[in-house]
Amino acid sequence: MSLLKLFKLEKLTIEAYRDATRKRPASPDSMEVMFNPATYTRSHRVSYEGVKAQGLNTPGRPARYSYTPPADLSFTLVLDGTGVHELGPRPGSLGHSVKKDVATFEKLCLRMNGAIHEPNYLIVRWGDLAFSGRLKTLDITYTLFDQGGDPLRAELAVTFVEDKTSKTLMREAGKSSPDLTHLRVVRHGDTLPLLCREIYGSSSHFLRVARENGLDDFRRLVPGRTLVFPPLPPDEREGGR
Repeated sequence: MSLLKLFKLEKLTIEAYRDATRKRPASPDSMEVMFNPATYTRSHRVSYEGVKAQGLNTPGRPARYSYTPPADLSFTLVLDGTGVHELGPRPGSLGHSVKKDVATFEKLCLRMNGAIHEPNYLIVRWGDLAFSGRLKTLDITYTLFDQGGDPLRAELAVTFVEDKTSKTLMREAGKSSPDLTHLRVVRHGDTLPLLCREIYGSSSHFLRVARENGLDDFRRLVPGRTLVFPPLPPDEREGGR
């Protein structure tokens, strides 16, 4: 391996896809940034009920968990067309079109993809970071211009909102309550009554699950298939063991 490759600076890259599983690349399919961001911020929130302001001389209300919104990833990108940065001129960068770079970013992340009638699904990669998301906000500030008024430098303040598939979210949540939808991948030796007992605490709901998944023969489960276990009505969550 050459020393040049060994010490090559890894650039942040944004990949674009046409599906939530990130298996069908869009066109264009990626963009490597000109300068890595100086910092990036990952924002997390938890939403609770009962935390609004209270009136005077009234007791507070307990904060009851409502939901966890998806995380955000924010940073600022610099696009430069002067050919000069803190280490001097970059080969091939003189006369680089900032307008074209902005247009490429907008097509990749912001504009509607005509094939799917919505903006692309994205993965932001940089080092150990692999953030699956979609563009949430984009603020472009032009800071330098040539004599004709064309921009020579732009700063893109971007925020991406996390976007994961339903299967990934459910797997990460690891919820076990019978009033929630569950997904299970069939393994060798699994039977529908045993899976129902594991999830619901009762094997008596196997016919409901068979209908939900369109199973003609619930006695012969195919290993590797993902089964959906729907939530139970309140009056069925305790009985039928």
